[in-house]
Amino acid sequence: MDIGIDGRIDTGATVNVGAVQNDTLRSARFRLEREAHWRQLDQLVTRAEKGGAAALGYDEVRNLAAGYRQAMNSLSVARDISLDRALIAYLESLCARAYLVVYAPQESLGGLTARLLLRGIPQAVRRSALPLFIGFLALILGALAGYKLCVSDPSWFYTFVPPELADQRTPDASADYLRSTIYGDEGHDSDRLAAFSAFLFSHNTTIVILIFTLGIFVSVPSFMLTFYNGLILGAFFAMFARKGLGYDVFAWLSIHGVTELAAIAIACSGGARLGLAVLLPGARTRKEALRHQAHDAVKLALLAALMLVVAAFIEGFLRQLIQDPAWRLAIGWGMGLFWVGWLLLGGRQGKASREVAR
Repeated sequence: MDIGIDGRIDTGATVNVGAVQNDTLRSARFRLEREAHWRQLDQLVTRAEKGGAAALGYDEVRNLAAGYRQAMNSLSVARDISLDRALIAYLESLCARAYLVVYAPQESLGGLTARLLLRGIPQAVRRSALPLFIGFLALILGALAGYKLCVSDPSWFYTFVPPELADQRTPDASADYLRSTIYGDEGHDSDRLAAFSAFLFSHNTTIVILIFTLGIFVSVPSFMLTFYNGLILGAFFAMFARKGLGYDVFAWLSIHGVTELAAIAIACSGGARLGLAVLLPGARTRKEALRHQAHDAVKLALLAALMLVVAAFIEGFLRQLIQDPAWRLAIGWGMGLFWVGWLLLGGRQGKASREVAR
């Protein structure tokens, strides 16, 4: 107690000290009653953060969920009765960590990749009928135009095909030389094949990136660039066909071209999705339509990149090592059937799954 100047007793200091002591005792008692549960939850959350929810057993997962609910209840009570700030901050942190473990997706990078391959990409392809039609149409029309023009006038070959790509394979070359470029032994040591495969992948990837990114300009540049690749294809085929090597060059192109050319057309399809969002946004604004279409467009671009990796391996290794045209055809079109089967059947829900989803 304090005695004032006027002689009266001042009890304010005693009341304030008593209130503080009472709050401290109440916080201590509150913590003592529940701290064991909080520590157990903290340990479970820490383990789950390090190794994922899969690192916990069934009983531990159940205790984790129960502990989270208890901690949330403790946090609510602590806020209502205005306990000390340090305790409230601790409970807020613990509850936030537990929430992420209990409710946030616990999927590893491998799980995300598997979901993308098994469902995401095939479903995106099946939703892209019109863009795929545009991509493959550009490639086919270009190939037909290049073939027709070069069959009627071989000089068109020099217009369509860059000199560095043609090398010495020109309409003026002899049939024997052209045949040697299809079946000749090019010194197939592993180091040269690996370097050749890396070069092809880099070259093809550059083309695909250009085709995809230019699609945002109303799809026209993507269509034209894909059409131009078709012109080169048609010109090459016409040159070999005029020398009586049509079947041989078809097999030579098939072993890697089925995958590689499909990747180019799919990249054009991804760009076309972006272009159609700008050209035909529908009820959405162009920005919203572009954001909406970008989800599937990116998946098509990832598919094209994956196919290019496979095509580079086939072109850099198998095409050089396998000389039999029948085997070249079987590998090339077998890969084509694999892509078609995966993209048409992947990610489809069974009847039971659809009923559950409803």
